[in-house]
Amino acid sequence: NQRYQRSVQEAVVSTQSTGVMFAVGRHPLTKSLGLDTAGVKTDEKGHILVDEYQNTSAEGVYAVGDVCGRALLTPVAIAAGRHLSHRLFNGESERKLNYGNIPTVVFSHPPIGTVGLTQAEAEAQYGADNIKVYQSRFTNMFYSMTTRKPKTYMKLVCVLPEERIVGLHVLGLGADEMLQGFAVAVVAGATKKQFDSTVAIHPTSAEEFVTMNWGMSM
Repeated sequence: NQRYQRSVQEAVVSTQSTGVMFAVGRHPLTKSLGLDTAGVKTDEKGHILVDEYQNTSAEGVYAVGDVCGRALLTPVAIAAGRHLSHRLFNGESERKLNYGNIPTVVFSHPPIGTVGLTQAEAEAQYGADNIKVYQSRFTNMFYSMTTRKPKTYMKLVCVLPEERIVGLHVLGLGADEMLQGFAVAVVAGATKKQFDSTVAIHPTSAEEFVTMNWGMSM
């Protein structure tokens, strides 16, 4: 066991634990760049302010990646840079990154994968009466012969009446790998009916997403 102390509103709290995970966060190092001289505005934390096309407040100056303070992921920075390059140098004036459906994985044990809106976000955006949710919970066949049987959880958030899938979430073995393909479907505006018409690959966990008629809906 390890003992550590932390300050909470000027009080010292002592905690006994078997381990500590410490996440300090990060901040942009932009103060020494002289951005104000160039007319580039930042927020109170130092993130560079950009519009949907990655334009800063200074004409001809652009910013992509973590320094913008939005979706701090390497693939997001790469994608935003590619879209910007196409817009600037390939004549695609409306090219921009859609930040609305960025697939994200937490590489925990088991991993967690998510793309699109949560149920709460979908209900706030479209109204609770216009949302239908499909859920499933099962034991992966990988664990069929083991004593320990962790569960896999899946969830589809759909907008009525066509049941367009606006959120797809999974916790369980293989979530990190399966999410990339399903993210393409969500970005493309796939519906639950299209998922249902897709032939399942058996035995896999991913097949549950296209056979969720047997899952619990609400």
